[in-house]
Amino acid sequence: MLKEYFQELAKIELLDSETEASLWRAYKENQDRGARQTLIEHYQPLVVKEAMRWQLQEATLLDLLQEGTVGLMEAAERYEPARSVAFSLFARHRIRGRMLDYIYKNGTDIPVKDSAWAESRAQFNSLVTEATDAFEAADRTFLWEAVRSAVHRLPPKEQQVVDGIYMQNREPKELALELQVSKTYIYKLQKTGIRRLRGMLSRLMHERRE
Repeated sequence: MLKEYFQELAKIELLDSETEASLWRAYKENQDRGARQTLIEHYQPLVVKEAMRWQLQEATLLDLLQEGTVGLMEAAERYEPARSVAFSLFARHRIRGRMLDYIYKNGTDIPVKDSAWAESRAQFNSLVTEATDAFEAADRTFLWEAVRSAVHRLPPKEQQVVDGIYMQNREPKELALELQVSKTYIYKLQKTGIRRLRGMLSRLMHERRE
């Protein structure tokens, strides 16, 4: 079944930027469900990329792909094309969040080498989701700018790790080689950075509510 899934995925044609922009307009302005479906199919590889990070049995992997697709659809519903954030970045948080929720709720074992990464991923996705939900739609562009600004206020190494993993989608192993430190230290920087970000964004959300 997984083989058939990948065969169907290979048939998806890439969209040029003009066509994609036109599809977003059709979907958001005219509620064109066909345009929505085309966009979801176009971004389905994002779901696959996230799912393949875990070493799971085929049946569980298929469930994870399904959960990730739900996250992708939720992202499409909430996305505002006028914002400066690319949909691929916006969608990743929803996709990862859905997958991590599924893994933890169903007691799926994650390989030990990935457990620290997954825990910090879950914290970051939860942080961004909480902040996004707290803002009105018109304020969400401001929110994403605030997230980026908060990342840039972290201590240099924490900034490099958080930006690398969450904004550039790089692997902890790659960052460990670049910084000439162990992966364990990368996870420590990642966790500390997320804790600092949570404090910064919590204060921001409190100020916006007043």
